[in-house]
Amino acid sequence: MNESGHADLRHALPQARRYARALTGAQDSGDALVAKVLRGAIPDMPPRLALYAAISQAAPAPSEGGLMSARQRQLLLLTALEDLRLPDAAMVVGITAEDAGAEIEAARAALHAATVTDVIIIEDEPVIAMDIRRLVEACGHRVVAVTANEADAVALAARHRPGLILADINLGRGGDGIAAVARIQQAVAVPVIFVTAYPERLLTAERIEPAFLVTKPFQPLALAVATYQAITAGRPPIG
Repeated sequence: MNESGHADLRHALPQARRYARALTGAQDSGDALVAKVLRGAIPDMPPRLALYAAISQAAPAPSEGGLMSARQRQLLLLTALEDLRLPDAAMVVGITAEDAGAEIEAARAALHAATVTDVIIIEDEPVIAMDIRRLVEACGHRVVAVTANEADAVALAARHRPGLILADINLGRGGDGIAAVARIQQAVAVPVIFVTAYPERLLTAERIEPAFLVTKPFQPLALAVATYQAITAGRPPIG
């Protein structure tokens, strides 16, 4: 591969890390998967798609008994979180666009039968907090608390022991969302989805980072997919 090709791969690494982390459920396993595929042969397709394809091929199979197949999970993550067009996502997983469309429809149906859990939302913008609550409840989950304050978030998590936390990074005067999650993780092992306008701040692989990121402004399906993956395949992203 020429220098231009290597530069394009480096440029695509943040997206590749986000996909791998969401697919495996944790930063360490996702970043290890990216490192593994970079040491091997990269498929002959545009760099970003090539990394997605290599990661999809090398990813460990999810545990049996889930509502979705590995391919369905991959297609949902690629189209909803990574915002790929259907033909590109189909190319990544190696099937036709028609077959990919059918797989995605089946996967979306499975979302409605996903595991129900208690959720805490940590968000300082009231309108966004309201939108997140509405979408989370539409997925069938129970929102047990909403807060914009770091200290309150820690106390609420200890009280409610939620099955999922959705958090903003910057809480303004309320503190820091990453710090709140780190404190919560000391006492409660819980998957976390960060909803942020600045995902690049958490995709450097230079420190402990979350497995699940949804970028503001977000689409309802993206949040639903991240929630499903966090609950069914995720491990706590910050410890």
